[in-house]
Amino acid sequence: MFYRLHLYPVCTLRSTSNQVKEICCRKYCSSIFEPNRINEFKSKSHFDVVVVGGGIVGVTTARALLLEKPALKVALLEKENTVAVHQSGHNSGVIHAGIYYQSGSLKARFCVKGLHKAYAFCDEHNVPYKKCGKLIVATEPSELPFLRKLQQQALDNRSPGVEEVNQKQIPEIEPHCRGLRALHSPNTGIIDWALFTKYCARDFQRRGGLVFCNFEVNKVEEAAEGTVEADVSEKPLEFHDTKNSHIVRSKYAIMCGGLHSDRLAKLASAPEEPAIVPFRGEYLELVEEKRHLVKGNIYPVPDPRFPFLGVHFTPRLDGNVWLGPNAVLALGREGYSWKHINRKDLIEMIMFPGFRKLMVHYGPYGVREFVKSFFISMRVKELQRYIPEIKRKDIVFKGSTGVRAQALDDAGKLVDDLILNLGSDGIDSRILHVRNAPSPAATSSLALSEYIAKSANVEFEY
Repeated sequence: MFYRLHLYPVCTLRSTSNQVKEICCRKYCSSIFEPNRINEFKSKSHFDVVVVGGGIVGVTTARALLLEKPALKVALLEKENTVAVHQSGHNSGVIHAGIYYQSGSLKARFCVKGLHKAYAFCDEHNVPYKKCGKLIVATEPSELPFLRKLQQQALDNRSPGVEEVNQKQIPEIEPHCRGLRALHSPNTGIIDWALFTKYCARDFQRRGGLVFCNFEVNKVEEAAEGTVEADVSEKPLEFHDTKNSHIVRSKYAIMCGGLHSDRLAKLASAPEEPAIVPFRGEYLELVEEKRHLVKGNIYPVPDPRFPFLGVHFTPRLDGNVWLGPNAVLALGREGYSWKHINRKDLIEMIMFPGFRKLMVHYGPYGVREFVKSFFISMRVKELQRYIPEIKRKDIVFKGSTGVRAQALDDAGKLVDDLILNLGSDGIDSRILHVRNAPSPAATSSLALSEYIAKSANVEFEY
């Protein structure tokens, strides 16, 4: 079965005030979550469901399965030594309010519902966050019609508390920001999504789930023989980490592979499309003595001609302020710098017809982003549209980057839909593939995973 949901474009302290302690969330993460040991797992045992992929969507989906049916035996498999290593741990850390997404779309619904669920989870589990708000600022008259469209979308999507502010009111919210008009979203927040994911993983374990890290699934097949525990007519599925000679058995599976979702799908003979093309976003940072220039998130009005949002200002829980990102083609699915080159990934991209069509369509845009990657002064001009007093000397690049898993179809179109894929026969009929979970997947994760778990509950006979 094929679900294509058309979703159009696209630590111990919490705080809702303008004051928040500077905390080192990354250091604190280590005391929150510890994976289960695979050598303690009995190889002949099996699970009802295995979730492959320890990003925020995979972790929250595993947890949602147990919220739906607490008696299920669920395991999570992750190739890294902890969860949230890639997209979930390399993003801007914003809790979005659902303004940018088409009215009535599931993407908008998941985002707004996810925002409320995320704040509720943080309050219950003492996960730090800060409601610092966001301004979406129009700096040119040509942007005003698009700003009004966003305002209507925010109203239709029930984005909490969004209001339009005029030119004089903008400095009342962001004293150093300039613009013609803006939308103010007071409930937009900032968070460490990697830390959030670890809290979700810990809660999943407390409910009886197991998390096996350093388990890279590189082979999926039906077991040679059944087991008494399987209690299904089919033989159980086997998930192999051939490098470490590990095998986990399960009746069913949900693949949440993120940057590797298409490759995981191929292991189960699922459709090859959409393919994943990695784009890297590089963040600049304000020097410490200039961080006072930004209080909350400052975002641009999106340009409909281009696929990515554009430069924006993002405060961080540790007191830093990120500027960006740009959008350049990554030279590997985990290519966090120009030095990270993966030949296999590059060859796959070049050989995919959709990629070549994409390059023809967005070539000039891509070249401009490439040049801006090396000439920070070009990005400074964009930033000065919003805060004119920022100078080149106020900005540094410390290597903060993320890689986005952009799904691409054979025609070269960027896929902005949630895609769930369930096969009709063979082992793939027992595997639900999350082929694309586009931004704002982190904000939407608790709502999105609830939907995925309910979909699996309908399709699978636990």
